[in-house]
Amino acid sequence: MAHGLATERCYPVSTMDRICYIKGRMITRRRFLGSVAALGIAAPGYAFGVEPGFSLVVRTHRIAPPLWPRGMGLRIAAVADIHMGEPYMSLARLEGIVERVNRLCADIIVLLGDYEAGRRYVTRPVLMADTARVLAQLRAPLGVHAVLGNHDW
Repeated sequence: MAHGLATERCYPVSTMDRICYIKGRMITRRRFLGSVAALGIAAPGYAFGVEPGFSLVVRTHRIAPPLWPRGMGLRIAAVADIHMGEPYMSLARLEGIVERVNRLCADIIVLLGDYEAGRRYVTRPVLMADTARVLAQLRAPLGVHAVLGNHDW
């Protein structure tokens, strides 16, 4: 059976097991389950250890609504899902995000909820009063507007 570049040949060993060769390398059930177990350890490790530390994303979209006046621009900065709580989101990291958002010189800033961590894997909770103090440093000519998310109830 061909799968892309690899060719798989399987030979029945018993009704419960089979040995497959992919590019000349034998794949046994034990090797396959070991690979699945390694992936099961690596994926959460990435999701909880690596991704939260590097996931600040700034995207730029240009849209042109049909009835929008020509030449009238509006820059909107949206901040969503900060999930405050260490080790993933400390006050120092939030201060860096606030500085970055302010450097975007947006006309309006919207905060889209989920300020609370909402997860069990927080080593130190961050008080919402401290979070609000940092978010209060956001500046935009048309204001900073916020809504609650599902983790904020």
